[in-house]
Amino acid sequence: MLLTKELIEKILDTGMNTGADFAEVFVEEKQSSSLQMVSGRIEKATSSGITGVGIRLALKLQSVYGYTNDLNPNSLIRLAENLAKSFSGDNTARKPLMELEVGSRHQVRIDPREVKQAEKVELMKKAHKAADDYDELIKQVVISLGDSVQEVLIANSEGRFVTEKRVRVRMYINAIAEKDEVMQTGGEGPGTGKGYEYFYEDIDIEAIAKDAARTAKTMLLAEEAPSGIMPVIINNKFGGVIFHEACGHSLEATSVAKNASVFCGKLNTQVANPIVTAIDDGTIENGWGSANFDDEGYPQQRRVLIDKGILKSYMVDQLNSRRMDHKPTGSSRRESYKYAPTSRMSNTYIDNGESTFDEIIAATEYGLYAAKMGGGSVNPGTGDFNFAVSEGYIIRNGKIAEPVRGASLVGNGAEILHKIDMVGNNLDRARGMCGSVSGSIPADVGQPTLRVASITVGGKKGAN
Repeated sequence: MLLTKELIEKILDTGMNTGADFAEVFVEEKQSSSLQMVSGRIEKATSSGITGVGIRLALKLQSVYGYTNDLNPNSLIRLAENLAKSFSGDNTARKPLMELEVGSRHQVRIDPREVKQAEKVELMKKAHKAADDYDELIKQVVISLGDSVQEVLIANSEGRFVTEKRVRVRMYINAIAEKDEVMQTGGEGPGTGKGYEYFYEDIDIEAIAKDAARTAKTMLLAEEAPSGIMPVIINNKFGGVIFHEACGHSLEATSVAKNASVFCGKLNTQVANPIVTAIDDGTIENGWGSANFDDEGYPQQRRVLIDKGILKSYMVDQLNSRRMDHKPTGSSRRESYKYAPTSRMSNTYIDNGESTFDEIIAATEYGLYAAKMGGGSVNPGTGDFNFAVSEGYIIRNGKIAEPVRGASLVGNGAEILHKIDMVGNNLDRARGMCGSVSGSIPADVGQPTLRVASITVGGKKGAN
């Protein structure tokens, strides 16, 4: 342990000496490494380590936060004293710390710190060769490989005293196809809360790299997408980014507690088609966004947000629960000790429905099939969004027809939930990084293939 239990208790007591009714200590030690390969050669290699402590104090709805990488006991006590000056009252008693609880889930077998750089480079070379050899139209392949081992210790005045180790590894493969001065890209970014056994045993990195190249080539040779209002079938995996961005953020207490969400005041009301169930689950074994505890030290949970179209829960951290008539849900997360925690998503997805992929396609006379989604922008207050389709196809007469490029989906998250009229049974998830007021954190998105009855498609061609 970087800090002794006695020192942590002293920090908590010092913080509560002037009337704060809550105190928290977050201790972090993290080691990270990253490699970037361009056209088969390593261009960047970095490794880093951070160590620090964050201290948070609160009184009712007011809170203050400070952090330092100086672990000298006197410096930490002084930081607590300075934060405590924000309040003026009598000393508040805290609960005694429980016995240290060590998180035991999400174990790894091959710690990234035990993998030599040469082994990592060989793994990247396999992916590079597979993508580069796919077709002569592939002109460049860029691969990034990153891993991290984060150890945290969390204690607070409610008596919580927990620690865990969080391991994450991820590779991102970006293939670039070019012809007649036109370029298109295809990308894949597999990752996990496991160690390097993930790359050696769980996935076929060469097949994934080939799929990135296939997307790039397909979109390079595709015609421009049509525009208009039409049915859109959104595939599984990263297709879930629309729900994550356009709806998920609006279900976090970060916005709900400030009355800045379209879902405010809608608990136990219908907010989606009854075939839609949405879940945020931070307990998925070795999930990209999973952990034993949230960043306030409480057990991670499986949260059913929308159950058969009915809004059942928000994602709520401890302090925002004071502002809301809603119990905490173990949803507090932060990038590092430099950030105060707040409510955030973990692994968020729309659950399986009853339709098969083939049934959804066959039931669509004409529309767009968004096989892969790209990035986009969202107004979290209104839920209005605009997302790029990175791989798209026209659906004609119930069959997937010609590929089209340059499509975008424009709509509103709250409205689109009611327009989902078919949900598949092929749920799958994909990795992403999510940014908000508590920094950038790993988060899974996901869904089965689903159909939106009508949505605005942006493209350079008129509707067919």
